[in-house]
Amino acid sequence: MELAIDHNSPVPLHYQVEELLRKLIELPEFKNGGFLPKEVELAKRLGISRNTIRQATNKLEYEGLLVRKKGVGTKVSENTLTTNLDSWHSFTQEMSDKGVVFVNFLIETNLVKADAKISSFMQIPEGTEVLCLVRLRGFEDGPFVYFESYFHPRIGLTGTEDFTRPLYDIIEHDHHVAPAISRERIQAKSASAITAKRLRIGRGDPVLVRERFVSDPGNRPIEYNIGFYIAEKFTYAIDIKR
Repeated sequence: MELAIDHNSPVPLHYQVEELLRKLIELPEFKNGGFLPKEVELAKRLGISRNTIRQATNKLEYEGLLVRKKGVGTKVSENTLTTNLDSWHSFTQEMSDKGVVFVNFLIETNLVKADAKISSFMQIPEGTEVLCLVRLRGFEDGPFVYFESYFHPRIGLTGTEDFTRPLYDIIEHDHHVAPAISRERIQAKSASAITAKRLRIGRGDPVLVRERFVSDPGNRPIEYNIGFYIAEKFTYAIDIKR
């Protein structure tokens, strides 16, 4: 595979590097645990700065596709499955399509300062104020999922929107930003004390943690979402077509 980018393209260099790395990690020599070329080597071959390389690798690291080992290098995560879904919806839209009636136990918004993870994905300075949307949802007998969503300031969300509506409908039709790509990470964990309290379960009970990294058609970040599901009440299914 040729390692090259277009320096005359209007597409930012770090986005080009990111897409180049996504293709690189699918090659047999790197897939499932192989070490990528060192940052200094990639920078020289592509004719760009190491900071641009690092900006791209940081994003892939936080998506769980890369693992950085200090003093050793950056390697591809083992047994990582990345899916670009052809059709996906917000939780509200998905439940509506299935005819499932759910209860909003909590919906609140506030401005928070972007931490290292959010700033890396959104490509904004750490400490930048972003809108955080918190939702606790479930059935009449109790909640089964807790969501936190963080939005890129570029979208223009104010926190006064009616978030009982489908989230991506609000983003697309009210703010004219089209969610197009969802990259997801799913893990099984034991509920922490705070998660157990939110979901009304026992500390240490199994929960499913799903992270969603949403981008527009130009692969510009829109939303970072993390959801905590009661494991026994939720099954995550993915249909993959050959």
